[in-house]
Amino acid sequence: MNHCLPLRSESCANCRVRELCLLVGLDTADARRLDLIIPQRMKVKKGAVLFHLGDPMRYLYAIHHGFFKTTFCSEDGREQLTGFQMPGELLGIDAISSGDYACDAIALEDSEVCPIRFTQLERLARELPSLQHNLNRTLSQELVRDHEVLMWMGNLKAQERLGAFLLDLATRMQRRGYSPHAFVLRMTREDIGAYLGLRLETVCRAIAYLRNNDIVRISGRAVEIVSQERLKALVSGCSSPRKLRSVQERLC
Repeated sequence: MNHCLPLRSESCANCRVRELCLLVGLDTADARRLDLIIPQRMKVKKGAVLFHLGDPMRYLYAIHHGFFKTTFCSEDGREQLTGFQMPGELLGIDAISSGDYACDAIALEDSEVCPIRFTQLERLARELPSLQHNLNRTLSQELVRDHEVLMWMGNLKAQERLGAFLLDLATRMQRRGYSPHAFVLRMTREDIGAYLGLRLETVCRAIAYLRNNDIVRISGRAVEIVSQERLKALVSGCSSPRKLRSVQERLC
């Protein structure tokens, strides 16, 4: 059964996430040139794999709608979840150096992607400085995010890692025009644990900590950030209940 289905094409100029993708700073004529190297938008069903680790890289995929996770398995069979991607972000950029995809990309919900043939994108970027700048910016953002996750893993306690993860999601949601205070998690608690290097029971305890200290309410996959200030204070090291109460009193 085919889990990746072609859809009717839509102009990049009319895309609702164009300001988050490779189109920033491109005029209408240049946007049309980018249109020409995107053969047809594709629908990817929930749970389907867009590409596999080791597959030859032909396309980068711009997410038009939906959410993905990326994972890879080590030689001894251990699976590592490396990221969650949302509309306006690119899948496959970690394959640029080797020419092969470095992970599996799996849809967390019914999603839509725009396949961009990489060889044509390289040629076009050489002709359009704004497009080259946007591609470089995207690569840099991915590098910065990887560094942030390494910092979480090496320096933060479990509840602080979860807090940093939720703050990152809230910021990315806000950039897409959604509420940074209330949103729905597309990933499971197991996925969150695999991403943050935590066991499932540790994730559950961290959720309980945030809930009991009235910082974040999580019911099922629905998230409500009660106080972004206190959540930021938690991530910055004010993790004890006494310090959190002190932060709350100062904010009041």
